[in-house]
Parts: sequence; C-alpha cells; structure tokens
Amino acid sequence: MAKPEYSKDDIRQMAKDENVKFLRLMFTDLFGTIKNVEVPISQLGKLLDNKLMFDGSSIDGFVRIEESDMYLYPDLSTWMIFPWSTERGKIARVICEVYTTEGKPFTGDPRNNLIRVLDDMRKAGFTDFNIGPEPEFFLFKMDENGKPTTELNDKGSYFDMAPMDLGENCRREIVLTLEEMGFDVEAAHHEVAPGQHEIDFKYADALTAADNIQTFKLVVKTIARKYGLYATFMPKPLAGINGSGMHLNMSLFHDQGNAFYDKDGEMELSEDAYHFLGGLLKHARSFTAICNPIVNSYKRLVPGYEAPVYVAWSGSNRSPLIRVPNSRGLSTRLEVRSVDPAANPYLAIAAVLEAGLDGLRNKLAPREAIDRNIYRMDAEERQENHITNLPDTLHDALKDLAADDVMRNAMGDHLYQSFIEAKNLEYNSYRTQVSEWERDQYLELY
Repeated sequence: MAKPEYSKDDIRQMAKDENVKFLRLMFTDLFGTIKNVEVPISQLGKLLDNKLMFDGSSIDGFVRIEESDMYLYPDLSTWMIFPWSTERGKIARVICEVYTTEGKPFTGDPRNNLIRVLDDMRKAGFTDFNIGPEPEFFLFKMDENGKPTTELNDKGSYFDMAPMDLGENCRREIVLTLEEMGFDVEAAHHEVAPGQHEIDFKYADALTAADNIQTFKLVVKTIARKYGLYATFMPKPLAGINGSGMHLNMSLFHDQGNAFYDKDGEMELSEDAYHFLGGLLKHARSFTAICNPIVNSYKRLVPGYEAPVYVAWSGSNRSPLIRVPNSRGLSTRLEVRSVDPAANPYLAIAAVLEAGLDGLRNKLAPREAIDRNIYRMDAEERQENHITNLPDTLHDALKDLAADDVMRNAMGDHLYQSFIEAKNLEYNSYRTQVSEWERDQYLELY
C-alpha cells in the first residue's frame, strides 16, 4: 500500500466528510501489544497540534510513575478510517509516536527506535529498507462465554478449500476488509496445520511494514470475532502440528536501485547482499530473543515442523534460517524464516536491519550456502559444514542477546534493559510451573 501524504487540513476534511466521531490513537508497547487512547473527534485539533497527553507509567516498559506524562505525536500518513462503524458514526485511527514533555522522541517507544535505526541506515548511504511479511495465524472456536477454546475451526491443510477449509469465508472477509483499508493483498490461503491461515500483503518500507503488521493483526482479530472465532498469533498453540511463523522478506535500496542485485555477481547477488547476509548469520542467535520473544516461540523452533532450527543459508531449499528467493532485479531479496508473529515488528525489523548493517560495515562474508536438507544431516555433518543451532529456549536466546553489543544497539539502552528484565521474569515464571506432561510422565512412575 502506498504511503499517503496528508496535511492537517486533509485530515480535518476527511473526518468531516466521513462523519468520524471517535479517534483511536494507536501505539505499540515493548511486547508488541497494540495500545490506544480513544478520544472524541472534538479532540482532533489538540491531536494535530501535538498536545494530547497520556499516562506512560501504565504501559509495560515505558516509564516510572514519577515520569508518567507523555505526548502522542500523530504520523498523519497513517490516518485510516475503519470500514466498520458504530451507530453514532465512524472511527478513525492514526498511529502515533511517543514524545517526552521536553518534546523529544521517547527512547522507550519501539516505533521511535526503528526510526532511529533507519536514520543510521541512511547515514550509511542507503535510501530504503523494504519488508514483505508473511504472518500466519490460527482460528479457534469460542465457547458460549466468548472465550477462546483449543477446538480448531477446520481440518484443512496447505491450500485446501471448502468444505475442508471452514475458515474460508472469514479469511475472505479479512482480505476484503484489508483491501478497503488500502492493503495490497497478494495471496490468502490455508496453511499446513488444521485451523492455520496465511495472508500475504505487498512489501513496504520498513516503518510502514511494521505499521501494517499491527493493523493486520487488529483486523484479523476483529473479523474473526464476527464469525465466532478467535484468531491467535501465538507461535505454537497446539503440540504435534506446525506453528505459526512470520517470515520477513527484505531488500535494501540505494540511489542506483536494489543494493542486493548485481547481474554479474555470483547468483546475481551483489557484495552488499553477501555482506548483509553475513551480518544476519553472525547475529542470528542473538536476534532470536527479539524475533522469537516468548517462551512458546521455542516450541515452534524444533525439527520436524518446517520451522528453521539451524543457522545457515541457501538459494534452493527451505530448511536453513535464511533463503534467497529466485526473483532478481528489483525483487532481489533475503528471507529470514525464523521470525514469529509474537515478535514486536518494530523491534524485529530494527534487529535484522542492524545485523545486516553490521555485516556491511565490517564486510562480513557468509559461509558457503547449504543446498542440502539440513534436517537429514546428522550432528557430525552439521559440524563439518559449520552449521550451528538456534537457541533452544528463551533463556538461551537472552544470554546470546546480552552478549551482543550490536543487537543491544539495535534496541537502544531503554528498550534493551526493559526487555531483558521482563523476559527473564517471564522465563523464571515459566520454569516454576509444573505442566500436565510432567504429571503424566512422572507422577505414577516416581
């Protein structure tokens, strides 16, 4: 979707013409959760003058109670009127950046952080970083109280259609709603696991792509509820079936075009592409904590369910962490396949970009491509090919993150400290729990 350029007068006129009665001022917290302050349209002037304040101390990872006052600065290009409306009028949303009372971008705002990393990219001589995400999700039935169950809505599999794919009508309405909102939807289909779906939309610049992912999640959950279904982006909601990923296709541009393409290069890839790839591989274990940020993420990253487990790359098979799709020219890109939809998109995109920039700065060369199925290699073969594993747990991933100054810089000190503290608490809480599996295995045996 093209990024519109709206003036304040444009916004006022659209609000009047479309009978907008409420404004949703959206931003994202540390964990990728969409937050919003809803105000009546009478506050539009205040918003446009950057004078709308909120309590930042109530948001995870933001500020302490004694530093609570914060401002919401709207990005006018994100103005969007929701296709659904109330009896009293329509609702518009605008994505905001969080600012301090001193009028400075708040360093604990993940969106501000991505803007900072993109500024570093431009200083390095590049103009754009494009992202094409592939988010997957599950649809579960809800109970009589409107709570999600673990009962899937269908028994379909990859590319199935009705009657096996009972989510087809819901998925179709999601697509139509997204298109009404300006998305360029490229494909929508049933995924491998029962109840699992994927909707792919056109690539965009990194900041817009992150905004789009957040909007996409909101639309999916909203439409699913209309069908009595609950949409979840949890990476591995059920054992024994594939989990949900969010592959990130990425391409870097400079004034001459796609920086990853060279018609005379090996595989028609430029030196910049190989150096960027080298950076991704070097920092893969440490950006895993950011791109796979919850305990459950590591239930997906296991052999046997198509998710990548090994740090390697290839242009011809899908078992490694990073794939180089066949398209060349302007479409030349790298695909990082480990990312899951629980990730905060602003932090995940900042992390992979910073990793790639480190590869460019230090001219890191990747090892040779692995064009065999890594899942069929034994441990000795993987070692001979210098293939390492991704972290097995959130705990291991956090240790890799803590040891990597480049990834720490990708987050900035405020976000990094808040993230490490919160995720260590999460893992410690998890490891004190006793699961049903443990009781089934051990209660009578011991």
